[in-house]
Amino acid sequence: MDDPNSPHLNASFAFRSTTPHQNNFSRSHSSKETPFSNFLNSPPRLSCPTLSRSLQNSPISSPLHPHHHFSPPSPTKLSDSDPQTTYHCASSVLRNDGQILSIAFSSNGLVYTGSDSNFVRVWKLPEFTECGQLRTKACRVVALEVSNDTVYAAYGDGKIRVWRRTWDKVLKHVRLATIPKALGYVRSYIAGKDKTMHKGIITSMAINTAEDILYTASLDKTVKVWRISDLKCIETIKAHPEPINAMIVADDGVLYTASDDATVRVWRRNFCSHDQPHSLTVTLHAKYSPVKALTLTPDAGILYGGCTDGYIHFWLKGWFAGQLQYGGSIQGHTHAVMCLASVGKYVVSGSADSTSRVWGREGDGQHTCLAVLVGHRGPIRCVTAFMGGRLVEDNEDSCTICTGSLDGVLKVWRVTHKTLNNHSSSPPGAPTKRCLDYYELSTFSVTGQSRNTANAERKELKRRPKQREDKLRRNWNACIQTELPDTPWHNWNTLFALMKNNL
Repeated sequence: MDDPNSPHLNASFAFRSTTPHQNNFSRSHSSKETPFSNFLNSPPRLSCPTLSRSLQNSPISSPLHPHHHFSPPSPTKLSDSDPQTTYHCASSVLRNDGQILSIAFSSNGLVYTGSDSNFVRVWKLPEFTECGQLRTKACRVVALEVSNDTVYAAYGDGKIRVWRRTWDKVLKHVRLATIPKALGYVRSYIAGKDKTMHKGIITSMAINTAEDILYTASLDKTVKVWRISDLKCIETIKAHPEPINAMIVADDGVLYTASDDATVRVWRRNFCSHDQPHSLTVTLHAKYSPVKALTLTPDAGILYGGCTDGYIHFWLKGWFAGQLQYGGSIQGHTHAVMCLASVGKYVVSGSADSTSRVWGREGDGQHTCLAVLVGHRGPIRCVTAFMGGRLVEDNEDSCTICTGSLDGVLKVWRVTHKTLNNHSSSPPGAPTKRCLDYYELSTFSVTGQSRNTANAERKELKRRPKQREDKLRRNWNACIQTELPDTPWHNWNTLFALMKNNL
């Protein structure tokens, strides 16, 4: 079922230059896009022959190049780097693993990366030091997913390896199983119905923790549904007529799939139907360009799709019916958008043009390019982002971005954006600091003379609420006696209590 709110397929694109010279540009679209497999198999391009294995203190990204602003169907604000945004490359690492193909972030401060090699590397934040490896005989880790303490890794042989993470004094990963199981695969092969193994490379994975389900999408145009409890394939969805490139699942169980057929399809699970547990809800069109990446905002209110023509289309969820409505497009990349990530009010895109862009989402649906992260020498294949950083001010938002490229380099970026509204009660000359240093809490101890000072300050803090309450009561009584002289005193006390509770 097509979405009536999708953009018209024959709509043309026009560009208006943001430079003083008003030049008009036209853009032609071709239905023949570069296949997804070419990106995976493209040779790595290193920055120089003497690139070290661990590159620290990478230089700050270069300034943005002038880019253009297109009108239909919803204009997107594009400008050079925001003066209130600062960003730099905090770490850059190169290993002899070949191309970086996948990345996943765990909520406890661990980052997992997969490459052409036969193991997954584990990195610890904020130092970004390697703290473990997951080794197998298979190569090419094409997709990664982490749920609680379970790690899922999809390999080039079409199988998924599962690990359990343990914290017994040191970090360990215990191999649990391989999907599909060998016995189940043999039985399905003998029966003549292969319901377990994908016939093409797995391109994406998604986990529905509420329903205990693992989804896998493949170039064979299907999505397989696995029950995590016993690791059995319970359904195969023929999702698209073309290869599937990306997939994501929302917290409410809605599944989104993106394909080379230039559409994004929305699926819901139907518990009343045993023949077709997942049903197609709506089809979202993204012009004529294949969709290579998907991401959702934390509240699942906006869906983003990155295309091979460099555009990022987005759809907004309606307030009442909850249906997705086309919101517009974001343009900034010159080549295909290969990966997307969303955190807070930021959207991060990685492209085949070797750059990553950070977009700020505003309340009116507009998007502003806050930063362009330049430093990779090959297409950016995977990206992840999360809130947090070093010491930041109350009027600043900080996020950390990890990008993996086909040049084999893994980079970590720090992006800090100052907000216009500062609700801090501190004077302008003394901003209050707050620490967002990756789940680390600071502890303090006082001894000797410092303890006496601390005790005096503690007593002063105890007296302040009483003094503040007395002052507030005097001011309140004067106000009440002036405005309402005939009001009984007990009503004044009631109003005073209500006012005090609301402060």
